[in-house]
Amino acid sequence: MFVPGSALLVVSARKTLNRLQRTHGAPAAEAAALFPGVSAAIDQHAAAVRDILELGVENSSLVPVSVLLAGYARGIMEDLRDADAEFPLSLLDWQDADWSHLRLAAVCTLARAS
Repeated sequence: MFVPGSALLVVSARKTLNRLQRTHGAPAAEAAALFPGVSAAIDQHAAAVRDILELGVENSSLVPVSVLLAGYARGIMEDLRDADAEFPLSLLDWQDADWSHLRLAAVCTLARAS
């Protein structure tokens, strides 16, 4: 159960998601507006992330969506840092973006919708 004292988690989650919006969300949205394939890929990843958080996380309905999304994104960002991946991607690079970057863009899509 999410307790009122957990407000710091929400603040931290929002900071993570705002940073992610700058590195992945906004650039991916711009690319998606130009390239339908990018838009479709992000939509598919967003559906998968939504299913993972709703069905794969016990008691997920008791936790703010921003906290769930930020936690999920932090794991992917850590993997990208470990792999020394480069980001943000250029507008054209989004057409060939790998799974990790598309997942992070999808997290941004879900965060904007929540």
